[in-house]
Amino acid sequence: MEIKRQYIVNEDSQRVAVQLDIHTFEKIENVLENYALVQLINTDDTETLSIEEAKKYYAGLDKA
Repeated sequence: MEIKRQYIVNEDSQRVAVQLDIHTFEKIENVLENYALVQLINTDDTETLSIEEAKKYYAGLDKA
């Protein structure tokens, strides 16, 4: 993926920030969120529910 970026510079022409178009930013954000979710899933050592336990748990959730 090519990232088109524009730099914001200060009075001394030093780069101080990067500006991305919204489409590129959203793609990067999506990749980061997916990566974080995978990491969370891989490190989650909580008990796994059976299908019946999961259905029972889901049925008891408040569906606002």
